[in-house]
Amino acid sequence: MKIEEIHYHFLKSSGISTDTRNIANDSIFFALKGAHFNGNEFAQDAINKGAYKVIIDEEKYINDHSILVPNVLKALQELATYHRVYLNIPIIALTGSNGKTTTKELVNVVLSKKFKTVATIGNFNNHIGVPLTLLNMDKSTELGIVEMGANHPGEIELLCGITKPDYGYITNFGKAHIEGFGSLEGVIKSKSELYQYLRAANKTVFVNNNDKNQKKNSEHIIKFTFGDESQDCAPQLIDSSSELRLSFEGLTIQSHLIGHYNFNNIAAAITMGSYFGVDKMNIKKA
Repeated sequence: MKIEEIHYHFLKSSGISTDTRNIANDSIFFALKGAHFNGNEFAQDAINKGAYKVIIDEEKYINDHSILVPNVLKALQELATYHRVYLNIPIIALTGSNGKTTTKELVNVVLSKKFKTVATIGNFNNHIGVPLTLLNMDKSTELGIVEMGANHPGEIELLCGITKPDYGYITNFGKAHIEGFGSLEGVIKSKSELYQYLRAANKTVFVNNNDKNQKKNSEHIIKFTFGDESQDCAPQLIDSSSELRLSFEGLTIQSHLIGHYNFNNIAAAITMGSYFGVDKMNIKKA
């Protein structure tokens, strides 16, 4: 069956399920496989519990409600991309070694002051979580915020291919999960797969110009920058001795976050709010 047909059934359904322990009524169950489980074995159980359709990739589990595909995981990813194109809304992709989940939450709070947003839940940011985030979006969604995680080279490239982001931001390049990348240089190269996608697609990147690695690796991409007062947006740190206090366009913003390291996360959220036209008083309230 073609992805267009699966998407037709998806739009009629209540959403996606991947675990028969919490099947939503009228959902589509994707029979994913793992190292120690085979979702195909639970296809009939999913129907019994109220699933509308089941997506399987083993013929022997076919039933009246099943759709047979060559690979269930790839079908999920392809459906997510098809749905993303169908919705045709702006999507921001966030990755980085540290702070991406915090930044994603801050960005979502700020942008939701103006838009109906859908963002990654928690840190569900891998090759399964990213498609599920996209499939949580619907015609009422005005802007999507997708967190992307990676432990190995090529993973961000894969997630960009699924998500097709219009905007991107890399929080930083650090030594988290360095064992999967081989070295700090490997981390930088792998996270920069987001930059490569945005550059090739002629899309926009948000850049902290105080970070030399962000500045260097984002060359030849459309940019909206923050950092010092010469940048497109210039939130400034006032005090980090306890809860962070910042200034932005004549306003003082008191955060509940502590630690100097959170300043860049807050500054990124303010910058994206400014770019997307969120009123500065609403940015402060966020």
